[in-house]
Amino acid sequence: MTSYLDFEKPIAALESRILELKDTADEGSLDIQTEIEKLQAKSAKMLAETYAKLTPWQKTQVARHPERPHFKDFTEGLFDEFIPLGGDRNFGDDQAILGGFARAGDRRLVVIGHEKGDDTESRLRHNFGMGKPEGYRKAIRLMDIADRFSLPVLTLIDTSGAFPGVSAEERGQAEAIARSTEKCLSLGVPMVAIIVGEGGSGGAVALAAAERVLMFEHAVYSVISPEGCASILWRTGDKADVAADAMQITAQNLKNLGVIDRIVEEPVGGAHRDQSLAIASLSAAIEEEFARLESHGRETLRKMRREKFLQIGAL
Repeated sequence: MTSYLDFEKPIAALESRILELKDTADEGSLDIQTEIEKLQAKSAKMLAETYAKLTPWQKTQVARHPERPHFKDFTEGLFDEFIPLGGDRNFGDDQAILGGFARAGDRRLVVIGHEKGDDTESRLRHNFGMGKPEGYRKAIRLMDIADRFSLPVLTLIDTSGAFPGVSAEERGQAEAIARSTEKCLSLGVPMVAIIVGEGGSGGAVALAAAERVLMFEHAVYSVISPEGCASILWRTGDKADVAADAMQITAQNLKNLGVIDRIVEEPVGGAHRDQSLAIASLSAAIEEEFARLESHGRETLRKMRREKFLQIGAL
């Protein structure tokens, strides 16, 4: 059953009516197939028009949709084989940040990403995708392995931010994020980072300091959440929509600003409406990006990252 967002209520009402008519038609009491087809065409048009003009705040809601594909969905859909690796060899194994070896055809790589979970139990287990220091240190360990064995690195970012709890701060959250960012920038192998949902704060940047940064069409990427920004500026979360608009957090905004390099199209109505199509679209983009990078040497890749991030915000 599809979960509808607030701005999708007219679409929800129309699709509910279609389901009712289909039930009536199944009972064989009345041939209403023509009416159903008309309503389906109207619903598809309404969905396309709605998603063609989403506001930044509406895109934020889409990026957070509970039915969007998550890390486990991507590893199942993108790769022929995935071997998870756990632990930071220091404190423990953070379930918010996962990673391991993957194979897609003849290409072998290291994949790291956030996992939010898709039900109450898994969301609690994965801490809603909010990484702890041991998660970022695990990412560093996996990137070290990739560098040592000349394996490209793919990161899938989907987090509201790093875990802000006292225990995480006690174990060096800021230091772990900084070192993870540093490791990304120093890699001598190709690295592609993709914002697949939310890209929040340093918790996202720690896995996204790559020479090629991609975003799903309806993903968002920001230094703070719209609610957090609104609570600081206006001392209320009620102006989150105003903050989202001012912060320029959408893929389209960030592509124009040079923060990201490419936008990956989503199915009409968002990736949550057709996960298989969204993953297929992402798979094609990933293959193109790595094919473009694989001929570059270690120093060239480092130089590309350095120049990319130094140019952001330059006048």
